[in-house]
Amino acid sequence: MTKPKVLVVGASIAGPTAAYWLAKAGASVTVIERFPELRRGGQNIDIRTFGVTVMRKIPGMEAAVRAKTTRLQGLSFVRDDGRPYGIIRPTGNPDQQSLVSEYEIFRDDLAKILFDLTKDNENVKYVFGEQVASIQQNEKGEDVGQGSGPVTVAFANGLLPTSQYDLVVACDGATSRTRAIGLGCGVRDHIKPTNCWGAFFSLQRDLLEGSYIGKAHSAPGGLFMAIGPDPWSGGGNRGTLMAINPPPRADKSDNDVTLHPFREAQKQGDDALKRYVANHFQGAAGWKTDEILQEMMKAEDFYASEVVQVKTPTLSKGCFVMVGDAGYAPGFTGGGTTLAMTGAYVLAGEVCKHRGDLAAGLRGYEERMRPIITYLQKVPPLVPTFMAPQTVWGLWLRNHIFAFIAWSRILEFAQKYFASAFANTDESALPEYEWVA
Repeated sequence: MTKPKVLVVGASIAGPTAAYWLAKAGASVTVIERFPELRRGGQNIDIRTFGVTVMRKIPGMEAAVRAKTTRLQGLSFVRDDGRPYGIIRPTGNPDQQSLVSEYEIFRDDLAKILFDLTKDNENVKYVFGEQVASIQQNEKGEDVGQGSGPVTVAFANGLLPTSQYDLVVACDGATSRTRAIGLGCGVRDHIKPTNCWGAFFSLQRDLLEGSYIGKAHSAPGGLFMAIGPDPWSGGGNRGTLMAINPPPRADKSDNDVTLHPFREAQKQGDDALKRYVANHFQGAAGWKTDEILQEMMKAEDFYASEVVQVKTPTLSKGCFVMVGDAGYAPGFTGGGTTLAMTGAYVLAGEVCKHRGDLAAGLRGYEERMRPIITYLQKVPPLVPTFMAPQTVWGLWLRNHIFAFIAWSRILEFAQKYFASAFANTDESALPEYEWVA
């Protein structure tokens, strides 16, 4: 029987995970990535709940992740002089995690682990420096089933010839160009802004002075900054700067105005974006702001983007389907990695379960994932406000609430409040599939 040909677009987290499971489903998988190599940098990410379940189904992955975690031992909010209001630590139980995850890892390190787990698979091929130019569905449009025929994909950079695939999987992030091509929509269609943006980068200096307790600081106006340990940098840290504006208005009349300067700087490249971020924080945030900004301006792995949710009316159209942020970016919930890994597993499992009937497989994927997406896209009340209050009074209140939570150790209550992020892994069961490879 001829192996189905699958094109996966994106080689960060969702793409290589999808490649792993689709190969086990019996497909011949080509993964393309528009960058010339695996992207460096990115924020620290967590693997939780359903993501832990998927990770443990891939031989060797949990051990590889444990070997490359950030070694974070706790998180504290600090005053201007660096004194902590309190420290929240990991539970020590990876199946019931706290705000601090036992599986916290840098995005680029997790991407490298997933790449290494798939690069030598005879059914997986990686092509870097390439992207999709067009997708042409067969004449039956969305009627995808036995005998409906493949889709034709043309590529932008000439590294691959125009080819036919049985399935195209978009795994290229919240602002997915492939989603726009596959659904016939605009790049920003289906993106729900949160009125927030974040910048992530490495620091050459160790501003934590050897500590593995991460430090976070907020200033009025929704300014948030954090420094975390980076045990793999040879003595530096990782930094995060976020501007958390008031929630979007229902009529959206002022949302674009709030984010417009950031988007304009983003269009001009990293140097302009660095200057914009620096101007936004300079002289307004206190603590170690000046030192962090100096390090940011030198960082070679600087990355900044809006924090958004993606909500599409359907996860597939014809022989085109979305996995991860391209189809359901969660925004503030911290569940992006978990959703990406879970979606990749379920998509491949349902396609394998319904071998020979792609339409049924894609329906199964939609039906299985929708409840999980809804669950993990729920932003717990007041999370943006808690991270970076807008007023001096709000900041005072947040800091003292944090201090009480850390002092009283009532994190079990907080875990129930932030249910989607901290649910017990035992409650995150996924279907078992019979794989063909």
